[in-house]
Amino acid sequence: MTTIEIFDPALCCSTGVCGVDVDRALVTFAADVDWLKSQGVRVVRANLAQQPPAFAEHRQIRQLLRAQIDLVRARHAQRLAVLPLLGEEPVGAGRLARLVQPLACTIP
Repeated sequence: MTTIEIFDPALCCSTGVCGVDVDRALVTFAADVDWLKSQGVRVVRANLAQQPPAFAEHRQIRQLLRAQIDLVRARHAQRLAVLPLLGEEPVGAGRLARLVQPLACTIP
């Protein structure tokens, strides 16, 4: 028997019909999965939001996720919001270069 493993992104469900906007691509994909099952194909699905261990335990999927994370970090490192806290109070939000100034005013 043929087995297909599908690793879905973090979704509330795999059908695509939840929420306000129906994702037609997910609806079509869900129908295709149902058809595959009707043809005797074993389909195993894991949703990142509901089964994160399945992603962490699968070597190839783990490597793909790490590569994607590295790519996102590289692209957005300069645009990440900085929100330093002093105690539980935010100070100098988004201003990493000027962090010392607001902190100096609040340190006793």
